[in-house]
Amino acid sequence: MAANPQFDVYRLPEEHQAIRDATREVCDAEVAPRAAETDANAAFPQKSYAALRAADLHAPHIEEKYQGAGIDALGTAIVIEEVARACASSSLIPAVNKLGTMPLILAASEELKAKYLPQVASGEAMFSYCLSEPEAGSDVAGMTTKAVRDGDTYVLNGAKRWITNAGESEFYTVFASTEPGSGSKGISAFVVEKSDSGVSFGAPEHKLGIKGSPTREVFFDDVRIPADRLIGAENEGFKIAMRTLDHTRVTIAAQAVGIAQGALDYAAGYVQERQQFGKSVSQFQGVQFMLADAAMKLAAARQMTYVAAAKSEREDDDLTFYGASAKCFASDVAMEVTTDAVQLLGGYGYTTDYPVERMMRDAKITQIYEGTNQVQRIVIARQVLNGLVKL
Repeated sequence: MAANPQFDVYRLPEEHQAIRDATREVCDAEVAPRAAETDANAAFPQKSYAALRAADLHAPHIEEKYQGAGIDALGTAIVIEEVARACASSSLIPAVNKLGTMPLILAASEELKAKYLPQVASGEAMFSYCLSEPEAGSDVAGMTTKAVRDGDTYVLNGAKRWITNAGESEFYTVFASTEPGSGSKGISAFVVEKSDSGVSFGAPEHKLGIKGSPTREVFFDDVRIPADRLIGAENEGFKIAMRTLDHTRVTIAAQAVGIAQGALDYAAGYVQERQQFGKSVSQFQGVQFMLADAAMKLAAARQMTYVAAAKSEREDDDLTFYGASAKCFASDVAMEVTTDAVQLLGGYGYTTDYPVERMMRDAKITQIYEGTNQVQRIVIARQVLNGLVKL
């Protein structure tokens, strides 16, 4: 049959396949071999970061006008997917750089973008995102960190918790209340630098997974910053935070897809080599059914993620629905696929000699951060009930 161009929408464009191939080559050579060590040492993967930086894959989303690679949302999702396939901790380098800088990209002045984005694009600095607090996780509007205007400056006081790459990043998007008592309508966003006086960090959290990506509290004790570090308008921070998450939940979906793919790849290879009862374990129907279910669900999760990424690039009106749906579905799939991968390896899967137990531990966080999957289901339901999505 003759090729029909209208069906190209269902095939990954050549430029994006090239991005996948290039990223996989770097990750197979430089990232995957260090993944187990990164997990065991619970240390930031500096060598993997150097490899990603050398290949311009550490912050691929930043536009060329800011000296970035200028890779679109779909391409960035593919980069994160491929890095996560090799090492979930390392995938948080491009993912969190996008999370931290997205508020600037969406709402900051040109001066603020020009000051900070090139430094991230070059790999000179990373950018983290400070939204959650000890008593304000899903309830973002309940934050207590405050920013008080004082002439040409703001003075920040408070604490943020669960901050990815805290201490490693040079720059932080920080959300704080500028109008206490106003809830979500009184929140603003700022750029805070690690070197600002009064900024400090808590001890690294001891986590189940993604151990190579440090998670710490960030404390602000009379941190005085220039007023021109305000991102967007005062009291528009909540809207900026929610718009950011609409875009970056796609990156978590991509991370989940990558983790699941890594686990499926390993399990499929293992069961073909493992012999029991005189034949390959892969010949048993029960094993085949587990692989088939994993492959089907992974394929569906990938397609949802790519659709959401395309909508992110276009900033479609239904991005909120598709971003939440992709994140929720893909992370649930990742948890199921990695758990089944451990089962397929039997006792070996439960040991650190094999990578699937690490992948299972890493997968769990994708159901929690950037909005728990319970919150995602609330978001999705509201979109449906308010008629904001056409299916």
